Parts: sequence; C-alpha cells; structure tokens
Amino acid sequence: MPTFSYRARDDNGRVVSRTVEASSKDALISELKQQGLKRIKVQEKRVGQAGKRRVRNITIFSGRVKLRDLSIFYRQFATMINAGVSLIRCLDVLEQQTSSARLKEIIRDIESEIEGGATLSRSMSKYPRDFSSLAVGLVRAGEVGGVLDITLSRLAAFTEKDMDLRRKVKSSMTYPVLVMFVAVAITTALMTFIVPKFISLFADLGMKEEDFPTPTLLLKRTSDFMIQKWYILLGGLIAFIIIFGRIKATKTGKRLYDRAALKVPVFGSLNHKVSVARFSRTLSTLLASGVPILQAMETVAGTIGNDIIADAIMASRASIREGETIAGPLAASRMFPPMVVQMISIGEETGQLDSMLEKIADFYESEVDAALESLTAALEPVMIIVLGVIVGFIVISMWLPMITAIQKLSG
Repeated sequence: MPTFSYRARDDNGRVVSRTVEASSKDALISELKQQGLKRIKVQEKRVGQAGKRRVRNITIFSGRVKLRDLSIFYRQFATMINAGVSLIRCLDVLEQQTSSARLKEIIRDIESEIEGGATLSRSMSKYPRDFSSLAVGLVRAGEVGGVLDITLSRLAAFTEKDMDLRRKVKSSMTYPVLVMFVAVAITTALMTFIVPKFISLFADLGMKEEDFPTPTLLLKRTSDFMIQKWYILLGGLIAFIIIFGRIKATKTGKRLYDRAALKVPVFGSLNHKVSVARFSRTLSTLLASGVPILQAMETVAGTIGNDIIADAIMASRASIREGETIAGPLAASRMFPPMVVQMISIGEETGQLDSMLEKIADFYESEVDAALESLTAALEPVMIIVLGVIVGFIVISMWLPMITAIQKLSG
C-alpha cells in the first residue's frame, strides 16, 4: 500500500504528525476523522525523487549534527526499541523530539528509506559526516544479531563518554587560549596606540632616533612596522594558515602532523593518552556488540584520528588475519604503552578482551583528567609570566628615554 504523511490536531489542540500506510488518501482522511482529529493535511510520500532532493538540501545547506543531539537520539531510540515500539514509529517520534533541524531532516529521510525497504544501518551510512563508521557498524551488528536496542544503548554510552572527553579537553584549553588572546590584544594595543604617543612626545622634547636606547629603538621600529606594514603581517598569517591546511590535507603532511602531535613537548603525552583511551573504548564497544574482530580493528583505525596509531592498528589487524595475536604488533609499533599491551594480551588469553579494553579506557580517561589538571595548573603561571615580561619590556623601553630626557633638562 502507498505511504502517507499527515498532520492534524486532536481534541486538546495538540499537533499530531505520523507516517502511515493506507489504501488511499480519502480512506486515510476518513479514518482520521473517525479518530476525532481535525484540520487534517495528508500528503503521499514518494521515496525516490523526494528522498534524493532532501538529501541534497541537507548536504549543502546544513551543518553537522552535534554529539549531544546524537547521544540523545541513540538513547531514546534504544529505549523505544527495547519497549517493543516499531522502527517506523520510533523514527516518527524521534523526528518530533529532536531540536536539531539537520537531524530532524536526516531522520525523516531515514524513515523514507526504511519504508522503501532499506535497513537502518544502510540508511545511516548515507550520512558519513553525522554517523561514523563506528555507529553504522554497531547498528549493523545489532540488526544481524537481533539486539538493536543493546547496540544502540552501547552506542549512546560510547557517544556520551567521547563527548565528555572532548568537553574536558576543550574546557581545559579555554583558559590558556583566553590568556594568550588577551596577551596578543594588549601587546597590539600598546604597540599601535601607546608607543607612538610616547615616541611623538620624545620628538617634541628634541630627542632623535639615534638618541634612543637599544630597547626603545627596537620597540619603535616594531611599532612602525605593525602600523605601516600591517597588511604584510595579516597576509603572512593568512598565507601560513592556507599553506598549513593544504600541506596537512596531503597524506605525507597528515602523517608528519600526526607524528608531531605525539612528540611535541607537554601536549604530545596528552594527545597520546587521548588516542589510547579512544582506541580502547571504541574497540571494546565494537567487540562487546558482536562485531567481528577484523571489521572492528578496521573501524577503529578509521575513527582514531591519528594516522601513526592507525598504522599500528592495521598492522595488528594483518597479524590477526594470519592467525597471530593483537598484542605483538601493537608492542612492536611502540605506540602503545607496555601496560596496555600486557592487558590486551591477558584479555586475549582469557577471552575477555572487550572487558579488559574497557578497563584500559577507564584508566586512560582518568589519566587524561589528571594530565589536563596538571597542564592547566602549569600553564596559568607561565602565561601570566610571559604577559608580564612583554608588558614590562614595553614599559621599561618607554621609560628609558624619559630618564635620559630628564637628565638632559636637569643638566
């Protein structure tokens, strides 16, 4: 039978939106009136052309769905599936529940795809920007094993953990970035507004450029360059951002960047711990959901976000294909700490790899928390000292000529 979508109002004035099957439009309207619904608007859903048009609009004019919205979507979806609600009915309710315009359109299109005979995982795979390969893989495993509610619950828990980890990293970096921004703003204001006024004052007192002390002369020339050649600084900054982005977009450039991200002082250790935590949490979630180990390793390598660590994971995957263990190649790559390798090895031997990986993830997420607290505590005084040195240098450089001028006037 054809599929129709309708909007109507019940006796309490609430808007009701549904997608149902009916023999005809008139038959559906008659049935809805019998249910006491009013102001009925019915439209037949044509999955083919309408679906394609909707996908194109989503891709071009919408942003990416936020992790928070996805987390709520997975959690509510799992709850309704567990309660025995049909897939179409779940999607219909979720479309009304979400506050994200993009997710609302995606759910509507997924609903149309499923009504046309597609699976949930296949419909989700049309949106790789919003549903990761991890999400699609877990849903596919849930569909095959008949445990979609369980896999959706695990996906919701994973998304919440990942969101929490990202939030902690961002919030810890907020203060240092803010202090750096303030330092740059203060320095720029001093160099472009205050320093020129002092230089003009010194000129009125009869001082020439060769009379300036070396720090003052350096400060004057820097200020003149910032005021007169500001476009060079702006152009250089824009060129650097563009060139850096293009180099990073290449395979070689991405590898160099990822390697540097793991080796850079202070932040390298933090990036490494975040990657290990994400690897452990993702692989644990996939294995616990029944995803085959080879497919799980490939999915993890694609979602880890660091090519160097991804190479180590794929080398381990090749080892598994040849009948060997996971731990050996991970140890050989030197990208995973000995404790992680040993715990993975124990998990393989005892047949509890998923639970062991979950323990590793919990441990390294706590390590990330501790590292972020230490980093923030260390950066605060460093940034304040740097700002103090910059402002102090400018103030001293301005006072040195004043002292010289006062001595000349006294003499």
